[in-house]
Amino acid sequence: MTIESGNGLVPDWLARLAAAAEHMQVPPPLRPPGQTGRPAAVLILFGDTGETGPDLLLVRRSAALRQHPGQPAFPGGAIDESDGGPIRAALREAAEETGIDPAAVHVVAVMPELYIWRSDYRVTPVIGWWHTPGPVAPGDLAEIESVSRIPVADLADPANRLMIEYPGGRSGPAFRAGGLLIWGFTALLLDRVLALGGWERPWDVAHVTQLPDSDLPAGWPVTGG
Repeated sequence: MTIESGNGLVPDWLARLAAAAEHMQVPPPLRPPGQTGRPAAVLILFGDTGETGPDLLLVRRSAALRQHPGQPAFPGGAIDESDGGPIRAALREAAEETGIDPAAVHVVAVMPELYIWRSDYRVTPVIGWWHTPGPVAPGDLAEIESVSRIPVADLADPANRLMIEYPGGRSGPAFRAGGLLIWGFTALLLDRVLALGGWERPWDVAHVTQLPDSDLPAGWPVTGG
């Protein structure tokens, strides 16, 4: 589904992104393998402060969580049967994690399903327009450490982009913005959103940094002494 900007609900730039995002070619690292995986949804929520241009809402998960501890992420989680699908799940989870009012969000697109191999989730990204922003804060500090609105311009700044090398030799895009090191699934998704929205700028893909030991999930071998 896509809500056209002609009705005044969303800006033209977001309507264009929504149309492109619904037909995104899924990169190989994010393609679901067969029918395996648990259904989940995340909310890619765009706002606009009027000062720094469009921004995105991200959370930092608690370091005490079993899955994806301490990682920056889009708000979201597993789809419950009562949700009836990814849209309600994404809005419900975002409300629980950040305190946003779902009535203040227009959903503009549902992206193709993506796969997180470490946690075996099949994730549907839901793109929303935060037409009436309000205050945000962690809903439960046991799950969410902080909530941030990060300008798209900061994420697209080549100075804030780098490649992260993970234990085992794999690498992927990452961002340093809003006081966060954004990596993993969230960074892969952000990389695609920037490209689809026309914000991507040339950046140094040869700038490779090892993931700091402090950011390694439980069960991954540390790289330093």
